[in-house]
Amino acid sequence: MKEKRFKHTPLSVLDLAAINEGSGADESFKRSVELARHTEKLGFRRYWVAEHHNMPGIASSATAVLIGHIAGATESIRVGAGGIMLPNHAPLVIAEQFGTLEAMYPGRIDLGLGRAPGSDQATAYALRRTLHSSAEQFPEQVEELEGYFRGTERVRAFPGEGQDVPIWLLGSSGFSAQLAAVKGLPFAFASHFSPDYTMQALQLYRQNFRPSEVLDEPYAMVGVNVIAADTEERARVLATSQQQQMFALMRGMPMPFQPPVENVAEAWTDRERAIFEQTLASEANMFGTPDQVRGKLSAFIEKTAADEVIVNSAVFHHEERLRSYSYIAEMMD
Repeated sequence: MKEKRFKHTPLSVLDLAAINEGSGADESFKRSVELARHTEKLGFRRYWVAEHHNMPGIASSATAVLIGHIAGATESIRVGAGGIMLPNHAPLVIAEQFGTLEAMYPGRIDLGLGRAPGSDQATAYALRRTLHSSAEQFPEQVEELEGYFRGTERVRAFPGEGQDVPIWLLGSSGFSAQLAAVKGLPFAFASHFSPDYTMQALQLYRQNFRPSEVLDEPYAMVGVNVIAADTEERARVLATSQQQQMFALMRGMPMPFQPPVENVAEAWTDRERAIFEQTLASEANMFGTPDQVRGKLSAFIEKTAADEVIVNSAVFHHEERLRSYSYIAEMMD
């Protein structure tokens, strides 16, 4: 399917591979494949999954494996990591994994890198067997990873060396924005869960950007939460699944992805209700009818001057999730 755009801006898909209450990872992967095929036909540019660990509601912990599964089930859509949490891994392993994926699916693999561990200290230790690797070493780790693809490291990555695997830096603050600018790499900002820093991070990236072999000009993608439904009321009800997930993480009690509820506010504390109101007010959260979403998305792109937007539609009921992306696709040229 030919790629489509929303007001000249490509749209992509972020899939957190939710494990729904009452189902398992096997069902999550089936839904991801169906969604990837669906959005490929609709004209979306990329399909990204993200590394999470020790979370019973997210199935994308073996991120490279899932990317290969989705790429093998699709034909043209780019598939990648949004992202790999590099401090959790030896850069050589990531070079080999994504070199393997690029060899299998040439020209379709993206490698987005994050500097946060994406987990607690106990989980980080279980992954690494050491806590000596930290987010502060992220620039050196990125440089080492790039060296494996260039073939300039003492140890060589096969597959990996000489392959063109696009590297993105991901962030929810200014650190990765500045690093992406200095290195001349594309940058993706997590507006969908850190909206307050969006404009500051984009400004840092654009003002400090240095042209590179990869990019002549800055290229910024922003993440948004979008749920489009037949009515605004239904869209806001569907959004309660994601809100329950957020509050469960705040309480330190992660759980499977929950079905939407009509009266979720009754289970919240005053603090959580205040956060809920702030979250709904965020410009990166767009819940409503297709016409309402179209207006919000257009305004957000105009404000951020985003080169691309990656859309997270976290909906419990699979058919309604597919429908949400279909509504979004109808807005594209």
